[in-house]
Amino acid sequence: MFNLWGEYMDQPLLQINDLCIDFSSDGLVTQALQHISLTVARGEILAIVGESGSGKSVTSLSILQLLPAPPALYRAGEILFSHDGHTRDILRLSPPELQALRGRHIAMIFQEPMTSLNPLLTCGFQVMEAIREHFSLSAAEAREKTIALFEEVQLPDPAALFDRYPHQLSGGQKQRVMIAMAMSCDPSLLICDEPTTALDVTVQQSILLLIRRLQQRNNMGVIFITHDLGVVSAIADRVAVMYKGQLVEQNTTANLLKAPQHPYTKALLACRPALYSKGERLPVVSDFMGGASQPAYPSTNTSQLTTNNAQLTTLLKVSHLSVHYPDKKNFLGRVSTYNKAVDNVSFEVYEGETLGLVGESGCGKSTLGRALLRLTDVSSGSLYYKGEDLLAARGSKLKHLRRELQIVFQGPYSSLNPRITIGEAIAEPLQVHGLVLAPKERKERVIDLLEKVGLQASHYNRYPHEFSGGQRQRIVIARALALNPRFVVCDESVSALDVSVQAQVLNLLNDLKKTFGFTAVFISHDLSVVRYISDRIMVMNKGRIEEYGPAEQVYHQPQSAYTQRLIASIAR
Repeated sequence: MFNLWGEYMDQPLLQINDLCIDFSSDGLVTQALQHISLTVARGEILAIVGESGSGKSVTSLSILQLLPAPPALYRAGEILFSHDGHTRDILRLSPPELQALRGRHIAMIFQEPMTSLNPLLTCGFQVMEAIREHFSLSAAEAREKTIALFEEVQLPDPAALFDRYPHQLSGGQKQRVMIAMAMSCDPSLLICDEPTTALDVTVQQSILLLIRRLQQRNNMGVIFITHDLGVVSAIADRVAVMYKGQLVEQNTTANLLKAPQHPYTKALLACRPALYSKGERLPVVSDFMGGASQPAYPSTNTSQLTTNNAQLTTLLKVSHLSVHYPDKKNFLGRVSTYNKAVDNVSFEVYEGETLGLVGESGCGKSTLGRALLRLTDVSSGSLYYKGEDLLAARGSKLKHLRRELQIVFQGPYSSLNPRITIGEAIAEPLQVHGLVLAPKERKERVIDLLEKVGLQASHYNRYPHEFSGGQRQRIVIARALALNPRFVVCDESVSALDVSVQAQVLNLLNDLKKTFGFTAVFISHDLSVVRYISDRIMVMNKGRIEEYGPAEQVYHQPQSAYTQRLIASIAR
């Protein structure tokens, strides 16, 4: 039986039956997938949901045989693909057959476009290369098709972007290039491996709409991998939930979101900060997996700031602050235009508060956060910390101030030195600032910090690669708090974490804020997270302050059209 596209409808496009995969390393065998069975129909979007390590990416990579063997060991199962009426087991295809299948009939969009695109080749050339691999087209014909694809994925000025390199594009634009490459050969099955993780909510929404539009136009089957059930509600027809290498629940999207059956699915739905008030403790997966279906969470009693500014103490005062970078030069080599990353902003941070700083990528929020700590040169304006001119501080004075000003960086993978243990990493600021000179006392102090952030003393001598993303973020937080700072900037510190791990880190920050009593600026592109953690919210757009005020007021009654658009884009 054929449909309107001339395709067979009697069998699913993809059928995974009883798939078991192990990983072998140094004589140890780990079960990555245990008896996974899934189907994907033509014209259907199946979402696979789970935390990091649940097996969802291993499942997707196995479909295209992209797992290196060894260490990957296929113990059992089959992966049947039926795009032309002939059913073939992908696990038993020869290398040439696999090469003909990849890209042409099954395409994949990877999570991180910057590492998926070759930085030495232009974006246009890389898409052309994919087209010419499977079709007998001239360079001119492939170029014309590439530009048409760039137009289809709504890239601005496609002809100009053809000759640009990946580093010259924003995160959302790079992801659109990856989508254009994946769609270049009109595949029957598209695999999207977390394509919107860490993207702004507005960019995320546009990418989701684009994938849905292309899927409907081409009647593709789509596997969409994510850890965010909010995203699932916006795109998927059916959902498969994975936990520790097992498939624990499958259902239509509407039924699963309305009446989840498995405790793990309930946990993923319950962990989202948008469901809770400020100061209310977020549930985590362990609360549900212990058997309690609706656990109770005591309030952390995080105090709300009074709205009477006369009763508040100003810790940091920012006046007309600007950070400009050279953009273009004239024929004499002089700078003719500047990129105004931060443009004449003024605000105050009050003692004991958490000020949320939110906006899209490129709005200047991370640049502003670094400028507050003197990690980025300021072009103009003033910056006063506890009444002292921070921009005028030099030498020992600046070093002393750095003890009180700390930052938690966005990427826990790149902000830890892979060559030193985490114990040494956390002890380093204590040694540099001469706070704890005796090695034994330093170790005791570090172990105390590790335990405060929910890690163990036995972790002291381990290296960063031995920890999960959430654990590494806890390590970075412990390092930032080693000097008992008064002011901490959290720069997108939970943006790329699984929703359940994100809940753990947000709970931790609330607890540590009570214990250490620091003031914080919390930077994020996710307004729902910022609303949960912050006393006040400040919205940035194109280097300027769009609006600011009490968190609940900005979130529920936004005055700026830009803020309204950000909130409307949140996948709830």
